[in-house]
Amino acid sequence: MDWFPLWNSLRIALISTIVVFFLGIWLAQVVARAHRLVKGVLDVVLTLPLVLPPTVVGYLILLVVGPRRPVGAWLLNVFGVQLTMRWEGAIIATLVVSFPLMYRTARAAFEAFDHTLADAGRTLGKSETWIFWHVTLPTCRQGIIGGCVLAFARALGEYGATSMVAGYTPGSTATVSTTVYQLWRTGDDAGALRWVLVNIAISAVVLLALNFFEGRTRRVVRAASAGGAR
Repeated sequence: MDWFPLWNSLRIALISTIVVFFLGIWLAQVVARAHRLVKGVLDVVLTLPLVLPPTVVGYLILLVVGPRRPVGAWLLNVFGVQLTMRWEGAIIATLVVSFPLMYRTARAAFEAFDHTLADAGRTLGKSETWIFWHVTLPTCRQGIIGGCVLAFARALGEYGATSMVAGYTPGSTATVSTTVYQLWRTGDDAGALRWVLVNIAISAVVLLALNFFEGRTRRVVRAASAGGAR
């Protein structure tokens, strides 16, 4: 059994999740502090990939990074880099599709943050950067970790946008999802089933991790509430 699709899926999902982690936290902070009207517009734009069909997302990505499109042609002519039909292109597809999960989870965590904690840091003369990394982020860590887990799971199981941007090439762009489709299309039901079971196993592990972090969050909240009551 060729394990390349699994390795490729994992590296694509991991890289896109790392990018989404920093990008989602930054934009969640920006939107959480924005004016109501600006917040509404930005929220719609940043969440749109979550409700669009993945094939539509893939098509829109191709309009930007395709070799005959502005950004894609510039990358190809200046750097000799082509993103379509390559595994690197799948990173862009999974990044766009999984980003809203990280962004919305992080934004909810930041909006629920008790700002009196930040005010206490300011009275001690701490900078905004110090407060963010040592107060805000640790306080919101459970929600942020949950967003990362969801984003990783979404990136790992992505098919529609990935297949349009990166296609399916064995040993090059094949992922678990695209391999399942190709094996089914060629009549190899046994091979497709093996990869389906692999995908189910990984998804179960991811969901168990998410439930673990959610359980820890609930225990922390209950402990804080009990301490406040005393």
